[in-house]
Amino acid sequence: MSSELVESFAQMVREKGIDKDHLSGIIEEIFGILVKKQFGEEAKHKIVFNTDKGEIEIFMSREIVEEVTDPVTQISLEQVEILGNTDELEVGDDYVERLKLSSFGRRAVVFAKQNLNQRIRELEKEIIFKDYHHLVGEIVIGDVYQINKTSILVNHNKNQLILPREEQIPSEKPKKGDTLRAIVKEVVKGNKGPEIIISRASDIFLRKLFEIEVPEIYDGIIEIRGITRRPGDRAKISVSSQDKRVDPVGACIGMKGVRVTAIVRELNNENIDVVQYSDDPKVYVQRALLPGKIKKVEVDVENKKATVHADNDQAALIVGRGGVNISLASKLTGYEIEFIREGKTVEEYEDDIELIDLRSELGDETYNLLINSRFDTALDVLRAGKEKLSEIEGFSAEEIDRVLTLIQSELEEE
Repeated sequence: MSSELVESFAQMVREKGIDKDHLSGIIEEIFGILVKKQFGEEAKHKIVFNTDKGEIEIFMSREIVEEVTDPVTQISLEQVEILGNTDELEVGDDYVERLKLSSFGRRAVVFAKQNLNQRIRELEKEIIFKDYHHLVGEIVIGDVYQINKTSILVNHNKNQLILPREEQIPSEKPKKGDTLRAIVKEVVKGNKGPEIIISRASDIFLRKLFEIEVPEIYDGIIEIRGITRRPGDRAKISVSSQDKRVDPVGACIGMKGVRVTAIVRELNNENIDVVQYSDDPKVYVQRALLPGKIKKVEVDVENKKATVHADNDQAALIVGRGGVNISLASKLTGYEIEFIREGKTVEEYEDDIELIDLRSELGDETYNLLINSRFDTALDVLRAGKEKLSEIEGFSAEEIDRVLTLIQSELEEE
């Protein structure tokens, strides 16, 4: 039984990387409880755990006395001789007896085994928690082994990682057995052990991918000044160089686009705009709105607002599909951006668009606000302008700007 117990836990030491000294301490504690249960709290004992030999040795020490008054701590010389001791011991010496594990009874051994299993599981959970806590913000690579409605479970070094739906790239559909890269977002202590949450939608994941693909970033020559994403659709990253001889944008894109292409492929063809950071907010806003061409930028530094002017034919590029380009540029720069197009008036548009055809781009909440306010077409909204739209309860100024920009862009494409 001793050999069987030790072998099972020695195997845990090898597989789980549990420190032998730590395991020895647990075993000494558990078997110490057995000794005290059987012989009393005052029993003097020593537990020796030898993983190499596959042995747990239990020794109990008692003082040799002429008359025994406490059998837990004392033993007579006659009893020592009966037990077959061949050493020349005298009254006053300590008699050390090796106890057989079987002498504790089967229940006691089962108790020890159950307690050891429980303590090992707790220790293993703690080791996993610490290991992954140190990996927060780092990339890990694992294999998809289960796909649920709310999450994807990934196997990494025989540990379960959780990729929740909100941390997935929406356009991705991983299959069982696929290899997946993600960052460790957080590690939470749960009732069944640590829950390791990973993410592919995080801005930090994109940052780490650039650090891997662009040595100049890893070496500190190029600094990432900002990142914002709409996972699976588009991302913007601003960079600056500590060395005037190094072009930060060119270095991130790579020869013939090889570096950024590798990242785009990893992110399921998410479009990535790399722009050069500037301390001048006008320049920064203009660069952030690329690939659209801006004629003029006006900034209100105090209120963090920017107004950009451009020709009508640039509207689609500046705004982007569903307003993604202007929205990401606003987040990247920290400025609320209003786009003013120079060109057609409302009357000059030849075609109109029913709002029902723009429902997905507008979003259900905004679409319902407009319809309930008796706006049925895109031109109806443009004719109303900001002033009348602002009278709609629950319609924020930021959302009004987004809607007007989106509608103008869609009409331009007609």
